[in-house]
Amino acid sequence: MELAAEPVVYQKLLPWEPSLELEEEEEEEEETSEVLVPNPWRHQDSSRNKAGGLPGTWARVMAALLLLAVGCSLAVRQLQNPGSSTGSLGSVAPPPGGHSHGPGVYHHGAIISPAVTCSHLGRELLVAGGNVVDAGVAAALCLAVVHPHATGLGATFWGLFHDSSSGNSTALTSGPAQTLAPGLGLPTALPTLHLLHARFGRLPWPRLLVGPTTLAQEGFLVDTALARALAARGTEGLCPLLCHADGTPLDAGARATNPQLAAVLRRASLAPTSDLAGDALLSRLAGDLGLQVPSAGPRPTLEPAQQLPVPQGILFTTPSPSAGPELLALLEAALHSRVPIPDPCPPFLQTAVSPESSALAAVDSSGSVLLLTSSLNCSFGSAHLSPSTGVLLSNLVAKSTASAWACPLILRGSLDDTEADVLGLVASGTPDVARAMTHTILRHLAAGPPTQAQHQGQQEPTQHPNTCGRGTLLQVAAHAEHAHVSSVPHDCCPFQGF
Repeated sequence: MELAAEPVVYQKLLPWEPSLELEEEEEEEEETSEVLVPNPWRHQDSSRNKAGGLPGTWARVMAALLLLAVGCSLAVRQLQNPGSSTGSLGSVAPPPGGHSHGPGVYHHGAIISPAVTCSHLGRELLVAGGNVVDAGVAAALCLAVVHPHATGLGATFWGLFHDSSSGNSTALTSGPAQTLAPGLGLPTALPTLHLLHARFGRLPWPRLLVGPTTLAQEGFLVDTALARALAARGTEGLCPLLCHADGTPLDAGARATNPQLAAVLRRASLAPTSDLAGDALLSRLAGDLGLQVPSAGPRPTLEPAQQLPVPQGILFTTPSPSAGPELLALLEAALHSRVPIPDPCPPFLQTAVSPESSALAAVDSSGSVLLLTSSLNCSFGSAHLSPSTGVLLSNLVAKSTASAWACPLILRGSLDDTEADVLGLVASGTPDVARAMTHTILRHLAAGPPTQAQHQGQQEPTQHPNTCGRGTLLQVAAHAEHAHVSSVPHDCCPFQGF
């Protein structure tokens, strides 16, 4: 089957941001606007600050007075606008004569996650000169602290990274599911995330663990998602970590600390290799359980992503045993048959196990994207709290439906065009929800490019993403040298960027 070359057109989830055409009209204005945030990757040329070329003493005195006047003027402006550099969930306020974007559109980069604390931490690393891998890995470790019901150091991770400079997409896996003890999965998070960072990260590994370690040691506020999970499950096995003194679950707004987890993260920050990062946790867990440290530890991998050419470009996803290959097969069949994909919640998507999972996404304006998804298999995993590490172990073992929830997707407009648009999608929730929502996006791709009326937003969505149950879908994109982030439901996950 020959696929006709067609322009890349993304059908966006609702709600979404203002049309991209409006942003294109604003690009010429952007070229002359004042820089809002200095680019940390660009060498700053100070030659323009020199007042050379004026011979004689009087000329030098006049030049000095002129520079002094300019300096005083800039100082007055700073005093009058002391809060102008602070971040927010939306776009930064533009200077006079500049331009701004709606929430979720940024000049440089952005990150979206289920917890505002972790999105903020990721943004800080982007501003500090880190890349999307630095921001995403740090946010994932942050979620391991503040969202122990959905993820943690005991969780299994899948990831998808697209490098805009090389055009390559790489899949991250935690390796085969292994058992630490009956009903307890072998923890793989630390070696998996360390491997990803060692290959693609920019900032030093210890820098990424400073924020999560501080949160675990000094405390974090229980958010609504964690409070609901505690109320639904109860506190058996979770005290004293997530309980009041009387044994009742912590409410939203209560402060929780996990000093044992902070100690593990400090040890892991000193690990020079992925194996030693895992040993920072594994040796203590074995001591808690009265076991010997397993001779065969976690075996995370980085491998080329699965890919499929589609009319809109190239689609990338994670390999088997994740849900990615099955979804690619469905799309390929739809493209060949030209028959619309049937019911977005077909029986094969339904599973007996309904794991809790967590997802995050990071993007920069050049088109680099990181998607991460993780799971403990169910809310709070095995509910086995390791007393010396503060880690909840998963019950994700070899016979579990370990990867039915894992289906991150990246669509790149063209492998030959280094400036092609890039779209990333990652879902969290129960297996049927996560895959059904992604299935909905694949229906958009199989339907082909939208008509002009659809392109102008005059169409209804083909399927509401929450039809099959509760869950979330995160969407990030790089278009016209801007980073875009959004989610469905639109208010489920806080995003931050600069």
